[in-house]
Amino acid sequence: MVDYHAANQSYQYGPSSGSNGAGGGGSMGDYMAQEDDWDRDLLLDPAWEKQQRKTFTAWCNSHLRKAGTQIENIDEDFRDGLKLMLLLEVISGERLPKPERGKMRVHKINNVNKALDFIASKGVKLVSIGAEEIVDGNAKMTLGMIWTIILRFAIQDISVEETSAKEGLLLWCQRKTAPYKNVNVQNFHISWKDGLAFNALIHRHRPELIEYDKLRKDDPVTNLNNAFEVAEKYLDIPKMLDAEDIVNTARPDEKAIMTYVSSFYHAFSGAQKAETAANRICKVLAVNQENEHLMEDYERLASDLLEWIRRTIPWLEDRVPQKTIQEMQQKLEDFRDYRRVHKPPKVQEKCQLEINFNTLQTKLRLSNRPAFMPSEGKMVSDINNGWQHLEQAEKGYEEWLLNEIRRLERLDHLAEKFRQKASIHEAWTDGKEAMLKQRDYETATLSDIKALIRKHEAFESDLAAHQDRVEQIAAIAQELNELDYYDSHNVNTRCQKICDQWDALGSLTHSRREALEKTEKQLETIDQLHLEYAKRAAPFNNWMESAMEDLQDMFIVHTIEEIEGLISAHDQFKSTLPDADRERDAILAIHKEAQRIAESNHIKLSGSNPYTTVTPQIINSKWEKVQQLVPKRDQALLEEQSKQQSNERLRRQFASQANIVGPWIQTKMEEIGRISIEMNGTLEDQLSHLKQYERSIVDYKPNLDLLEQQHQLIQEALIFDNKHTNYTMEHIRVGWEQLLTTIARTINEVENQILTRDAKGISQEQMQEFRASFNHFDKDHGGALGPEEFKACLISLGYDVENDRQGDAEFNRIMSMVDPNHSGLVTFQAFIDFMSRETTDTDTADQVIASFKVLAGDKNFITAEELRRELPPDQAEYCIARMAPYQGPDAVPGALDYKSFSTALYGESDL
Repeated sequence: MVDYHAANQSYQYGPSSGSNGAGGGGSMGDYMAQEDDWDRDLLLDPAWEKQQRKTFTAWCNSHLRKAGTQIENIDEDFRDGLKLMLLLEVISGERLPKPERGKMRVHKINNVNKALDFIASKGVKLVSIGAEEIVDGNAKMTLGMIWTIILRFAIQDISVEETSAKEGLLLWCQRKTAPYKNVNVQNFHISWKDGLAFNALIHRHRPELIEYDKLRKDDPVTNLNNAFEVAEKYLDIPKMLDAEDIVNTARPDEKAIMTYVSSFYHAFSGAQKAETAANRICKVLAVNQENEHLMEDYERLASDLLEWIRRTIPWLEDRVPQKTIQEMQQKLEDFRDYRRVHKPPKVQEKCQLEINFNTLQTKLRLSNRPAFMPSEGKMVSDINNGWQHLEQAEKGYEEWLLNEIRRLERLDHLAEKFRQKASIHEAWTDGKEAMLKQRDYETATLSDIKALIRKHEAFESDLAAHQDRVEQIAAIAQELNELDYYDSHNVNTRCQKICDQWDALGSLTHSRREALEKTEKQLETIDQLHLEYAKRAAPFNNWMESAMEDLQDMFIVHTIEEIEGLISAHDQFKSTLPDADRERDAILAIHKEAQRIAESNHIKLSGSNPYTTVTPQIINSKWEKVQQLVPKRDQALLEEQSKQQSNERLRRQFASQANIVGPWIQTKMEEIGRISIEMNGTLEDQLSHLKQYERSIVDYKPNLDLLEQQHQLIQEALIFDNKHTNYTMEHIRVGWEQLLTTIARTINEVENQILTRDAKGISQEQMQEFRASFNHFDKDHGGALGPEEFKACLISLGYDVENDRQGDAEFNRIMSMVDPNHSGLVTFQAFIDFMSRETTDTDTADQVIASFKVLAGDKNFITAEELRRELPPDQAEYCIARMAPYQGPDAVPGALDYKSFSTALYGESDL
């Protein structure tokens, strides 16, 4: 039963005012103003008057019986005012003035007036009801007076979601009966005729008393009697109406139904308090569960990102070179895929992770929860450190790849050059050892000896001429060793064989010369013409061989200037060809002259020049070869010149685009910095402006993609430098990533400010005032205030933090809140969090403890069964899993400690 005495102690009315009651209900004066037509309404239907008499009589007796009395006839039993005063004392818990015990009319009128004065003292305006009418037994006025009492003491305190008393009672009924089929409560008359609504109210609170599924809508009398009998037997609610009166009336009396229903409301008021407490707990737990989901998401995303960084860094730090250019170019292509395909999503994940972390911390602050501390090694700073390590590993990797490709290209060129020169030298030395080992001089004639001597001299000249080639071969082999050529073993073996053979040739040449010089004394004549021919033919032959070697020499260039240098050198070589041709004619002329003299003097020649193997046919053949190689060299140089011109166009094309994109990114970064400081208009305007700005940045992405395509063409062409721009693709990529990250973070800051403003009830004007104050003292526009700047800002807002003991203590207290990490800087987000905490309230651990106590029936502990009964399943299990066993002296098996759980939600203690 409701403690009316306690209820009225906490309920206050202004004198004759229309203000709301403590329960938040509608104005009593407003409601009573509707009763001005009481007489007219009462007489509309005699059935209504009958229902009111029965209902009001039962309602009065439900209270009078507490004083050991009752009434039989509502018209007669209140006429002397004595039971009326007793009724008011019982339902109000207050003492009225002592009644007059006389039997005279004046005594009765005085008693009734005392009752009416008491009603008026509660802020109720009595309309057209006087003591004389009550004393005279006026049924209409008596019923009107009782209805006024019911309104004031049974209905007026009812309020649901700031509604009036009547609307609040109706809303309560609608909520309680909403799950039940065939029940649709829209009023206090027709909606109750079939009796299902009464049964639904009882079943909702005491399901063991009603078998609702067995009730039929077409049997209203049975339904009504069932509800009234159960209510009277188990809920101590007297039967206030007859089922037949309700069923047989087209429209049951609203006041009678309201009175009856209010008794159900008060009978279940304890359950209502429990529901309110459960709603508060559910709200707090929902916040906690959402925050835990956000924490789990952060942990998962952080783990994934850190794992990707852990896997990627060793790959970027692997600087083991490959053996071939193709393998290194594949590594370069893999790195390009990493920069274009794999890394950009991870940049976005990292940015989103930081945004999620900031949003989670803001939600925790707004819900008065402790800050989120990620698992060890998963802090934002840990991710930033890992990311920095990643970029350090990435830095220089592309340059290393390109240098390795250059090195391998150089190695391939040197190796081919080595093989070419080695092959030429080996072809020249073929048979030379056998020749030097001949002992032909032992049986030769004098002329033959002279010829052999001259031939040997020519060979020594030829041998000396080949010294440079041997040294070049050795030098190339040495360079291949120093550059770590993968096939250095075979190169070294071949080089060593050539050097050993060269030493052997030198030794054999020296030995043969000694033998020939020893025999030379015996020889006198020599054909000077043949000798001159041999002497001039040998260097000319070497010159042609060198020319052919140079004309077939491989070349590698990287710039226009280099190819033009080679073309210039080739042109210079071609300019010497006329002189060479004249030298050839002169040499051939010597040979012809020798033949002419021999023929003139009838000298029989052996058929070949005894002093040289270089015949005119050989000279002519090699000269023809030189003539053929010159235009081929021209063509090769022209093709390379065309290639370098194409490379130069690619350089200029990339530079033109990069010199636009680079300054654009730098300008946008500066504009974002300026926007984040100025922040004009409402936060929604700022957010809209920033998102538009972000879209304009994203729309610029095709320009970056175009630049990436041009950069790829440059790298595929193996172009390693570009004098036409200071911007590299790496600079552009880093700038673009910083630009996207900066605009996303700025948007997140504004979203967090909106979240803070809305959650804390901060007006737009206050936010603008906070921003203006903060910007005024942020002299360097760095987005943070130093301690002295922040102190000046607080003073401008009216805080007493002047330089004295008390002011310093207050300032230190505030600094510990806005700068818990002692960084020496106060961000704008920390500033508005502090200002919002100073001006708003949030739910507290004490409020949650009080709500759990209601659900526990004032016990110091709660059971799992009670939690499952009062809370939704997921939240009930959430509490059961986290609540520690209760250890108090009044503990029972299965008791759970809701106090330590509640304080732990707010970080005030650990479970």
